[in-house]
Amino acid sequence: MTLWQYLLLATAAGVLLNLTPCVLPALPIKLRSIGRVVGDGHGRRLLAGAALLAGTLTFFGGLAIATAWLNWTWGTIFQSPGFRVALALVLGGLGVWSLVARGIQPPQWAYRVQGAGYAEPYLAGLLAAVLSAPCTGPFLGGVLAFALTQSPAAIVAIFLAVGLGLALPYLVLLARPGLIAKMPRGGAWLVRIHQFLGLILLAGAAFFAATVLPGHAAAFLWSGWAGLVTFWLLRALIVGPDLGARLVPGLVLAGTVVSAVAAWPQPGADTDASLAWQPLTEQSLQDARAARRPVLIEFTADWCINCKVLEQTVYRDVRVIEAARLARAATLRADLSQPDERLQAYLREFGGAGLPFAVVLDRQGRIHKRLPDLFTADTLAAALRAAGDKP
Repeated sequence: MTLWQYLLLATAAGVLLNLTPCVLPALPIKLRSIGRVVGDGHGRRLLAGAALLAGTLTFFGGLAIATAWLNWTWGTIFQSPGFRVALALVLGGLGVWSLVARGIQPPQWAYRVQGAGYAEPYLAGLLAAVLSAPCTGPFLGGVLAFALTQSPAAIVAIFLAVGLGLALPYLVLLARPGLIAKMPRGGAWLVRIHQFLGLILLAGAAFFAATVLPGHAAAFLWSGWAGLVTFWLLRALIVGPDLGARLVPGLVLAGTVVSAVAAWPQPGADTDASLAWQPLTEQSLQDARAARRPVLIEFTADWCINCKVLEQTVYRDVRVIEAARLARAATLRADLSQPDERLQAYLREFGGAGLPFAVVLDRQGRIHKRLPDLFTADTLAAALRAAGDKP
């Protein structure tokens, strides 16, 4: 593929980043930024779109420069506990502000500076870009791996293309306000939506705070969030004040029940079964090669939301566990929660450029299949079976 084709693929990967759990906490800020100007004139909407795009490209441009000249990989900034604490505080503050039905907006002093009317979309684009960094989405892993082999100018172009894709759906909404202009701009139901989106922001704050807190403190934090959600659901359903306002928590409750039922273990399933993870080391790789065993390596971090999704779904799937057992596969884990040059070198050696990333090696220690981004249990199980069947 040519560089231009990779630029198009990078833009598509940026669009799909909006569907990943990492970017979800930024959704309330983006929606409010659009809602504030959707009824305004074309020029004002154009400037708001430019501000949102500028915020997104500010982060991706800085990340591109760090990648090209400092050898950063995707998500390196999240290895700093201080950065995660700051991000948790920002998300928590925005979540509380939205939960009390005040909406989400910058402080009043921000509107007194020149061009202040566009501070909110700029901050919305910047925050969405920051939140996208812990994880990669569809196509992005391959795009990033290609970028690391290119010149600094090409790296910058590819990263900016990803940022453009991340902002693109919202730019379309601003350019075509008819897509959302017919939605009511007020009412009790809209207050409930603001409050629910505030709960999402608080969940993002809890996730990043939990990565720097002791285990018992993190458990207390999540318990508090669950209690807050329960209180909000009960109060919103009882108080109303009308059918529309009750419909929002009703849909949230229905979605929670459906998700819980879907995640409930099937009858006869071994809930204690799991992959026997060992730390990734040179010795563990040599031992597996000497024993002619295929290898599954997972690259993960405690701040990577998509990694947690895989660990709670794909890596716990009985098909994956059974395929690993039949192939006698060694299962190794590389934890990049903290800076580790040795593990970063392994990530680059196996063709990864961001998290989540997994690779399956055959019995000779050769790469059989790379698994960047999110993937399914069927894909991983098939790769393990094929690697085990190779002589």
